[in-house]
Amino acid sequence: MARYLILFDCDGTLVDSQHDIVAAMVYAFSSVGLTPPSHEKILAIVGLSVPEAIRELAPQLSGETREVLMRAFRAGGTAQRAAGGRDSPLYPGAQETIANLSARDDVVLGVATGKSLRGVQRLFDRLDWHPYFATIQTADTNRSKPDPDMIETAMAEVGVKPTHTFMIGDTTFDMAMAQAAGVTAIGVTWGYHAEQDIVAAGADKVVHSFAELLPAITALRR
Repeated sequence: MARYLILFDCDGTLVDSQHDIVAAMVYAFSSVGLTPPSHEKILAIVGLSVPEAIRELAPQLSGETREVLMRAFRAGGTAQRAAGGRDSPLYPGAQETIANLSARDDVVLGVATGKSLRGVQRLFDRLDWHPYFATIQTADTNRSKPDPDMIETAMAEVGVKPTHTFMIGDTTFDMAMAQAAGVTAIGVTWGYHAEQDIVAAGADKVVHSFAELLPAITALRR
């Protein structure tokens, strides 16, 4: 039986973490006396690694100042957790979809995300998702999206070819990464990038709910 690797982005695809990301970025810019980017601009860079995200948001700053911002962004996230902030909620249908896919003999699940490995581990600890995922790829050890590094590393780890690999994500970075890796790209519309931008970035299919995802995967199998 052929096995299929299904890779998920995290922020904006599995969990709605926009509140935490925006709050941490606002904290970072404010802590060094800079005007924070707008909510829309911050959401536009979700999916990139933290260094790439800050470079996109503040290209005019020196490398040293961007380093300070990166540390402040991470400190902002830590402060939110210490203050007992609410956990980022799963999108409707995410839990059931992951559970259903993980029970299939012909599917291997993975994650390819700009989120830190520590952030993914905290999420999986909370949801008890560790048994479901065979490979976790983050920007800690891979090049940032849209480079195909994360997908290529995941495929090598589980022994699945590009023709049998899907990337599920909500951003143009996910779609461009999938195209660069030669895998099937499915965009979701409940995240942070507009549907027309996801399509333009190369999505093979766009879905509007988790209920549409499994039929889309079945229809696109190669």
